[in-house]
Amino acid sequence: MSFINLREKIVQVKIVYYGPGRGGKTTNLEYINRKFSKQIQSEMVSLKTHGDRTLFFDFLPFNMGQIKGYELKIQLYTVPGQVKYNATRKLVLKGVDGIVFVADAQEQMREKNIRSLNQLHENLLSYKESIFKIPLVLQYNKVDLRNQGIPILPTAVLEKDLNSKLKVPYFEASALTGYNVPETLKKIISSTVISIQKKLM
Repeated sequence: MSFINLREKIVQVKIVYYGPGRGGKTTNLEYINRKFSKQIQSEMVSLKTHGDRTLFFDFLPFNMGQIKGYELKIQLYTVPGQVKYNATRKLVLKGVDGIVFVADAQEQMREKNIRSLNQLHENLLSYKESIFKIPLVLQYNKVDLRNQGIPILPTAVLEKDLNSKLKVPYFEASALTGYNVPETLKKIISSTVISIQKKLM
């Protein structure tokens, strides 16, 4: 649940980018950090391991105007992708308001995407949150690799694997080039804000 400061009239919204290792979560945030640099008032914190993977989280708050007289502050996080860091992933999900699930569209990542989404479902349940109720957007990342002859899963297959029950908005994307990265972000922010507005009513 978003953190609401009644005295200062601030609603702090937490959005987490979740998905398999090396799927493009950090690349999404790095692109957003460059693209929206004027709106971002703090440094992005990035902790990397020897394998150049996000170990903890990227943290990127920026202000988004007001809802119902409350100033809105967005915090963006990523979780580490590797399975062995599940305790950290769970920790980062605490108090989450909205989630972007970044799936890796490469054929070889099909099983890892499904496993990661199932684990997200389990991790949310541990906080008594439902993957079916929380604002969620799916991003099918790395579609640009198709041009390099790398086998990419058709969107219909990704939809069947990951979105047949959830039926949430999705975007084909390339975090590297920025294709549909701002669109993914705008969609998760608007879904999350609508959800919070209902809670504030």
